[in-house]
Amino acid sequence: MKDKTSPGGMATIAGYIHVIRAQRVILDADLASLYGVETRALNQAVKRNSERFPSDFMFRLSADELRNWRSQFVMSNPGAKMGLRRVPFAFTEHGAIMAASILNSARAIEVSVYVVRAFVQLRETLAAHKVLAAKLEELEQKTEALALRHDSLAANTRVQLRQVFDALRELMTPPEPKRRPIGFTAQEDKKRD
Repeated sequence: MKDKTSPGGMATIAGYIHVIRAQRVILDADLASLYGVETRALNQAVKRNSERFPSDFMFRLSADELRNWRSQFVMSNPGAKMGLRRVPFAFTEHGAIMAASILNSARAIEVSVYVVRAFVQLRETLAAHKVLAAKLEELEQKTEALALRHDSLAANTRVQLRQVFDALRELMTPPEPKRRPIGFTAQEDKKRD
């Protein structure tokens, strides 16, 4: 298993990042593990420096959020992190950096670089997916417009082809020969004079 603090371990760090309240966050136990401290020590340091952690840096999960978070991971990793006694704190990217600065340990500072890189990598990946989704939407709209135009052209073409076939059938039907009237007519007499 790769070290979570090495560049190759960024994928592992990205696995700790969750989306809660439409924000990408790392839970306190995972952040403490990465920084090499106990969760209790991390949370105490955060409480002592609460002015450095506004709500956009860190927040505590609600009971419903904790239930939802647990239900997402119960199948893939039974028993892991399910026995939490307290509702965890969630740290945003900025909160994770601030936590490293208040812990003031060499490991926390070193690992915080990889944590930030994992957040950035995740952000870039999501941005690439948004660009791809936008291009796919544009392609779908163009295809739909072409299909509608094609259907309109196809209907017009069918009408025109029907007219051409009808005209060809008329041309293929031999004309009725002109019949000479039986008997004498006044017009024929005039021609002879």
